[in-house]
Amino acid sequence: MADSTDSRWDKESTRSDSSGKASATTPLLSSASSANIDIPTHTDEFSSLPPEDARILREQVAIPPVKTNLFSVFRYATTYDRMLVTLAFILAIMEGAVKALMPLVFGAITETFTSYFREEDSSPGFQYSNSTMYNSTFYNSTYYNSTYYDEFEYISPEEFQRRVNYLALFFVYLGIADFVLSYSATFLFIDRGEVLASRIKENYLAAILRQNIGYFDKLGSGEITTRISSDTILIQEGMSEKLGYVTENISTLVAAFVVGFSLNYKLTLMMMSIAIFIGVSFIYTSGKMNEYFRKALNGSSAGGSVAEEVLSSIRNVHAFQMQDRLAEKYSVFLDISEHWALRAGIAVGAVTGIMWLSVYSDDALGFWQGANLLARNEITVGQIITVLAAMVEGTFAITNITPHIRSITTGMAAANKIFTTIDRVSAIDTYSTAGRKLENLKGDIELRHVRFIYPSRPTVTVLPDYSLKIPAGKTVALVGASGSGKSTIVGLLERFYAPLAGQVLVDGVDITELNIKWLRQQIALVSQEPTLFGCSIFENVAHGLIGTKYENASEVEKRELVIEACKQANAMVFIDTLPEGLETNVGERGFLLSGGQKQRVAIARAIVGNPRILLLDEATSALDTKSEGVVQDALDRASKNRTTIVIAHRLSTIKDADNIVVMRRGQIMEQGTHDELIAKQGEYYELVKAQTIEAAEEKAKAEREATYAEDDDMMVMDEKAVRMEDLSHVKTTNTLAPIRTSASIFAGQIEEQARKYTALELLKFMLTLSKEENRLNLLGTVFSSIQGLGYPSLGLFYGRCVQAFQAIPDYDYMLREINVFAGLFFMLASVELVASICALGIFAYAGQKLVRRIRIGTFKQIMRQDIAFFDRDENSTGALTATLARDAQAVEGLSGATFGQIMNSIMIVISSMILSLIVAWQLALVCGACVPLLIGSGFYRFYVLTMFQEQAKDSHQVSATYACEATSAIKTVVSLTRESDVMDHYHSTLDKQIRKSRKQSNASAFLYGVAQGMIYLIMALAFWFGSQYLRTREYSIFQFYVTFMSVVYGAQAAGIIFSFAPDMGKAYHATANVKALYDLQPQIDVWSTEGETPQDVQGSIEFRDVHFRYPTRMQVPVLRGLNLKVKKGQYVALVGSSGCGKSTTISLIESFYRPLAGQVLLDGQDISKFNINAYRSHIALVQQEPILYSGSIRENIQLGSLTPVTDEQIVAVCKQANIHDFVMSLPDGYDTLCGSKGTLLSGGQKQRIAIARALIRDPKILLLDEATSALDNESEKVVQAALDAAAKGRTTIAVAHRLSSIQKADIIYVFEGGVVVEAGDHQELMSKKGRYYELVKLQALEKNS
Repeated sequence: MADSTDSRWDKESTRSDSSGKASATTPLLSSASSANIDIPTHTDEFSSLPPEDARILREQVAIPPVKTNLFSVFRYATTYDRMLVTLAFILAIMEGAVKALMPLVFGAITETFTSYFREEDSSPGFQYSNSTMYNSTFYNSTYYNSTYYDEFEYISPEEFQRRVNYLALFFVYLGIADFVLSYSATFLFIDRGEVLASRIKENYLAAILRQNIGYFDKLGSGEITTRISSDTILIQEGMSEKLGYVTENISTLVAAFVVGFSLNYKLTLMMMSIAIFIGVSFIYTSGKMNEYFRKALNGSSAGGSVAEEVLSSIRNVHAFQMQDRLAEKYSVFLDISEHWALRAGIAVGAVTGIMWLSVYSDDALGFWQGANLLARNEITVGQIITVLAAMVEGTFAITNITPHIRSITTGMAAANKIFTTIDRVSAIDTYSTAGRKLENLKGDIELRHVRFIYPSRPTVTVLPDYSLKIPAGKTVALVGASGSGKSTIVGLLERFYAPLAGQVLVDGVDITELNIKWLRQQIALVSQEPTLFGCSIFENVAHGLIGTKYENASEVEKRELVIEACKQANAMVFIDTLPEGLETNVGERGFLLSGGQKQRVAIARAIVGNPRILLLDEATSALDTKSEGVVQDALDRASKNRTTIVIAHRLSTIKDADNIVVMRRGQIMEQGTHDELIAKQGEYYELVKAQTIEAAEEKAKAEREATYAEDDDMMVMDEKAVRMEDLSHVKTTNTLAPIRTSASIFAGQIEEQARKYTALELLKFMLTLSKEENRLNLLGTVFSSIQGLGYPSLGLFYGRCVQAFQAIPDYDYMLREINVFAGLFFMLASVELVASICALGIFAYAGQKLVRRIRIGTFKQIMRQDIAFFDRDENSTGALTATLARDAQAVEGLSGATFGQIMNSIMIVISSMILSLIVAWQLALVCGACVPLLIGSGFYRFYVLTMFQEQAKDSHQVSATYACEATSAIKTVVSLTRESDVMDHYHSTLDKQIRKSRKQSNASAFLYGVAQGMIYLIMALAFWFGSQYLRTREYSIFQFYVTFMSVVYGAQAAGIIFSFAPDMGKAYHATANVKALYDLQPQIDVWSTEGETPQDVQGSIEFRDVHFRYPTRMQVPVLRGLNLKVKKGQYVALVGSSGCGKSTTISLIESFYRPLAGQVLLDGQDISKFNINAYRSHIALVQQEPILYSGSIRENIQLGSLTPVTDEQIVAVCKQANIHDFVMSLPDGYDTLCGSKGTLLSGGQKQRIAIARALIRDPKILLLDEATSALDNESEKVVQAALDAAAKGRTTIAVAHRLSSIQKADIIYVFEGGVVVEAGDHQELMSKKGRYYELVKLQALEKNS
């Protein structure tokens, strides 16, 4: 199964790559073709406005740049944190100094070796004299007095052994010191990094919540998710252990110079030239790296917004088969990211190559010039070796800095983005404590000569000069066409935006003088598309108590208030039917409740706090007629004694208002009571006429409500009301065993599946994924192997150079030998330079191709999953967007520079062991036996990290999802003044995360310390054991140094791998996740080529005894034997109370789910037999909440068609949908941008574009799920006529609450409890005087004359 998925995926990815800008054939640096790729920049769109207007608008959206440096990331450290971080820095500096002390011991031992061996080569005329070693406190004598070699000390074999043993003990002391220091420093850095990164996350979310709403019109919530889930992790990495590694290596570098200058300033100065060369090249290249990584991050963040937008509207994506087209859109941003990340990778290669050039040039220069100084008696052998070892240690320090600097620079680039938001001064600051709080608010509202333009649409004036008075305690209704500025009034009262001129007054006080939080706490808002939060119904309603005297009341008191509010809002009716009642979790954005139920909960939330001002923006548009009547009563009661502003398209809801204001294009056309305006027979009269269906008798209303209140208690539980967790209380194992949906298979098992993969399986998977680059990877491996052969070569050359010192006093022979091998050292340096640049350049190219392929592949694979997959809690939009951002980035931890380093280290170990076994097998075996210990401790650390990585992933996902939910519902959060509440919850989530991670950090740091300290212990063992063979002359100095340098230094270099252990741990886990997702096959698979293609589709639909339950709520029956027929070309309406299964019927026709029993037939054939794509191509869907994507109006309409469309076709469907004239009135016409999720357009405008998008595919079957509920009467009339025209020649199935829109339907099916209770046309059903008749009477508005 996995293999077929892989191959299928490869086809997909190949297709994607061929359409993208950078394909597999792109040369390593395609500067010519892609040098100009970058995120598009915005010109100043306010330049055409008067300066004052431009200033007001600009400050609402402008994001001034911020300069950040390394210490910026510590801005939230407390005194305690600073102390711990300072301690960590001190410990890291001490650890670095310990490494620089090692050359002193190394040089002293080498001096002992050469002196002992010189004795056998020296002529009888020379004798040894006593000289001292360092000073009496360090050992008994030093070799470093610059003694002249005219007489020599004789060292007996016993004395030789005693001295070596004594010096070897110093390695043991250094090992213990290094273990303690590296363990402590690493733990402190990791732990504080986690703590401080959490604070940055908190401050970022707090900053996001304080921004004015205009800021969000320009920013996708996906970008915020990417920043909070991915970028903060990058910051954490840049300020955690990697900062420790860099500090430690800088300390080593400085200490190495101190040691060098204290022994011989001439040689140190000469070798310093190389260090300066490294420093200069390093500063330049890391600057370039930083710049490139920043540009790459811009691309992935923008891509994150696209992904979030797509995944949050997945039903729409499936219905219109947009997967490939949206993947291409996502791919554009990946091209940008890949382009700059590749350049950054090559910069890493260049800097690493320069490091190796420097390391081996150090050896060349040190031996060559050291030998000359020695011949002039200006230095001793011990000093040469110590200065050389110190300089190499210093150069190594810079080499080791390179890979980690990348993390720090990437972290700084990410920090810059985050601090830009944190430091942005919000034009309307929700956290401000300034402003007045009125003692007794009455609720008088006045708008005085208000002029307003949206900051995101500076060319369109919404309110030219608007004035309106609303007396305290009165109800004012705003009616008018879509886009006439009704919702704008609400936005201005809530201070979401600032007017350009005029005043908004509350009790005669300009609202800009009032405290903003206090003001919002006096106002309750119920909007057209209600937003609930992913918690229980009780918690959602209790959010309405924030800022009231009951905010901190007892649980019991709060519960009483909540229950009362739910009763008033007619919500208790359905809440009581839920197994967990008020404690039922509503799911992300309330998706487990139907639209009507969400709306009732939102109304309960609004009225629970008893606000002085109530704003109802289409508050009942999502309710069916029955609920609407009861809720309207509740709202009428709620609006007594408080100022209420009602925005309504459905005029039956506002006939009792004290004042009805009719608006058009931001101006008041007429105002008065219902009866006054009807008498005038003006615009309002026309609107009412359009909405009237039948005469009604008011007196029957009370009886009818009483009857249906009883029925309601018996009603089936809502189709979308119960959490998955409830399954644990219901014994459904046997009865439901055969039912397997992709979601139930998934059921969190992607995690289980990910854990089951072996490393070999994951390697095979990665090779399959990167097969296009496998040849390149092979070439990169060859270059890495050449690079890895540097250490055995070093051993050979080093051994010969040290052996040459034995020839003293034959200086001519010594100089001849050393000149040859110094030259070979320089040749080695040049080879390593070329090999490094080639290896890392190739790996960077292959790595970026892989990351891009994984991102696009994962995105496509997620979009491939059926709808049941997205119904699950763990697959929320926030979690999936975070996974998309994080996993591909983590897999990069095993590609590019890291992979090059791993291959290099493996080659070092293998080649060093082979050479050593040939040269001195006993010593090689003893030293080699220690290498597995060193590597083993590194691998165990890697294992520990992998285990804990899973926990970290879960907790990061929880916090990222929560933050995404809060930011995507920003208007609701600020209108409820939930900012502090959100921050408290977020803080506790992060706090738990930190406590969990501490154990992992401790184990990881401990094992790192073991690996660091063990190197010195291995050195001690090597010198002690090797000295036994040197003492008896079984080994020469050459044999000893070849083996020692190859194995011990080789093992040390191999140990560098484990500083990458965290990256490898993350990469391993991310790869397992990606593979688990790739292996996941949905039940309804849009990639499948199986199934019949419907031929000559007529468009007749039939449901035969269909039973259905949602896969995530198997114990709740939704359809219970549904039977209905829709003939070719018929216009059929589905009506009924909220939760009766109407929208579920639409979902089954779209084949989003499969029925549990029964059949859905198209032209007499079971739709499950058809190929899903061929079947859906004949259907178009218009949903209740219209969904548009960022991009132009033209692009959004084009998404409806599977084939390219002409401008003429687009204009034709827009005229049908009554949107053409509006589009042409915009400055950019069809190229006008819609904003993220269409935020720049009103609800009605979005809906009409969505209708145009549905019509462009010329469907045989048109599904309208509340398609006109968001439209005002004027638009609805025209759109309804357009839909009637569009319905000719095609089958149309409409779900409607507003019965005026479906009275001309051929058949109306009345649903109740998951079955059809009545069917017939409007006249037939009215004459029956049954369920439909009652619904119609509820909606009747005027008395029959």
